[in-house]
Amino acid sequence: MNEGDVVLTWVLIAVAVVVVVVKRFHGERVNARDLAGPPLVLLGLGVHGLTEVELTAVDWLWLVTGSAVGLGLGVARGATVRVFSRDGVPWQRYTPWTLLVWAGSAAVSVALGLAASAAGTPADARPLTLSIGIGLLGEAIPIGVRLLKAA
Repeated sequence: MNEGDVVLTWVLIAVAVVVVVVKRFHGERVNARDLAGPPLVLLGLGVHGLTEVELTAVDWLWLVTGSAVGLGLGVARGATVRVFSRDGVPWQRYTPWTLLVWAGSAAVSVALGLAASAAGTPADARPLTLSIGIGLLGEAIPIGVRLLKAA
């Protein structure tokens, strides 16, 4: 990936995250497709990106560690999302706590990325799409559980 592609990728991801966060602060309907679709697409893109990289044992260690932490932080974020019914339809809404956990998650992810880089793990061995997909999957778990309990 050249430098221009990297910048464009970061800009597109930042715009997408802002759009999702703003929509969810206002509240939006939630269904299984919307809850599972984006994480699965991002996971697929991230895993595909990994097929183009030769991973060392250290790379795998950072990948597994980052994935576990990202999943856990996503679950914590999902626990802060308000799930409610409007006209018999399930909705979700981010709360101020969600934003706080988002910020904390970003800080932890940056710290892990810096530590992995310092250990020699290249950025290609830690795809951003995979990290975001894992975090969104973690977020979907407690939301999905609450939706199933309410059904």
